Amino acid sequence: MIATKEAQGHALMVVATVLVATSFPVGAAIADGMDPVVLTFLRFGLAAVLFAPIVALKFGLNLPGFKDALRYAVLSACLVGFFWAMFEALRHTTALNGAAIFTLTPMITAWFARWVLGDRIANVACWALLAGMIGALWVVFRGDMDALLALRIGYGDLIFFAGTVSMGLYSPLVKRLHRGEPMAQMTFWTLVFGALWLSVVAAPRFADVAWASVDGGVYAGITYLAVFTTIVTFFIMQWSTVRIGPTKAMSYTYLNPSLVFVIGLAMGTEVWTQNFVPGFLLSLLATSIFLGLKAPDLKPQTMRDTPCPSTKA
Repeated sequence: MIATKEAQGHALMVVATVLVATSFPVGAAIADGMDPVVLTFLRFGLAAVLFAPIVALKFGLNLPGFKDALRYAVLSACLVGFFWAMFEALRHTTALNGAAIFTLTPMITAWFARWVLGDRIANVACWALLAGMIGALWVVFRGDMDALLALRIGYGDLIFFAGTVSMGLYSPLVKRLHRGEPMAQMTFWTLVFGALWLSVVAAPRFADVAWASVDGGVYAGITYLAVFTTIVTFFIMQWSTVRIGPTKAMSYTYLNPSLVFVIGLAMGTEVWTQNFVPGFLLSLLATSIFLGLKAPDLKPQTMRDTPCPSTKA
């Protein structure tokens, strides 16, 4: 049964990685359409509203106790920090810089996993982390070392790096703070508390938004992000993290630049180049190494059987 759940965890992380890759072009397209705090609030708020009926039917919507509320608030703070940083950073930096910085996520996650969970990273995993980062950077810069060396760090890049640190802390905390509740329930309350965090900051800015003149594409983008890269992705990441471990789960991040490039090819915003291939193969090799590593021990108190997320999520 454990092996089956591990396999499910890896398969679902592939789905989540594809969805996350789509969030970069969508996020870049709508970043200038609205205040980033309001954008992030609408994303979390809409996701919570849409997910509420599903959770209510399956588990009810009883308010969590103080300790549970604190757990969800901490998890949501990490996610809010990352997504706000992404929208804010994309107003001041390029998607290329953001993709380069995002490749640091698995290493940051591994460091936090050791600090939060006491996980020790095997030597082969360290080499895989390094290889994956090199492969991802190769894809981002198409093997052009001059472009990599010409990278300039500005305000937007520092903001996105802070968001990346926040995301790196999120995965280990999911495993540490999970108390056996159904993952859909944990996801829902994380979304709710994320919206509550954001409402405090976003409310004073509502009056400054010209709601009627906001382009329809911005609302469509927010809806897409709320459903596919928030509800579905959060659910999958939380479900998978407690089964395959945070470092393994975040190692799929190395495939993001390749997927973003492929999506760009499909959209006509990227042009095929053979320089993409070595970086993609190196990223794939690094992720494959993680697939072959022994999974972390699964603690009974954090592993109550929960159904595999369905397509209704």
